[in-house]
Amino acid sequence: MFVATITNPVTNDIVENQITNNPVESQIVEVEIPKEEPKQLKTTKEIVEDYFKDTPVMIDIARCESRFRQFDANGNVLRGEANPVDIGVMQINEKYHAGTAVELGFNIYALEGNLGYAKYLYETKGTKPWIHSSKCWNSVREVAFANTK
Repeated sequence: MFVATITNPVTNDIVENQITNNPVESQIVEVEIPKEEPKQLKTTKEIVEDYFKDTPVMIDIARCESRFRQFDANGNVLRGEANPVDIGVMQINEKYHAGTAVELGFNIYALEGNLGYAKYLYETKGTKPWIHSSKCWNSVREVAFANTK
């Protein structure tokens, strides 16, 4: 009995050791390695558009509130120009919402958490939390209020 070592021809990593009756100590076998497609990075705008594809008014709100930015030019979380306690792409007011966001498991300082909490707000309060920017986003849409039966 012999041990045949099968190696990856590209990396020379050992792929498999097999016990064999073949007296060859080692053999090189060509192994097809699946190619991974490179991950495509998305812009914040594309992420927002994907996340709110079924709620276009929220895309308009993000455009008006932050111009689709979660972070400023220095890499810090975006804070509101008019009110520095408004956070991120959806300009969530940390004074009023940070506690509830944490209780619900959302980190409003991260893009995913900011979008998630904004969705929660929309589902529970409609567009009312963004009423102060409605002159910008309401030019094409009616103010939407969630059905709070």
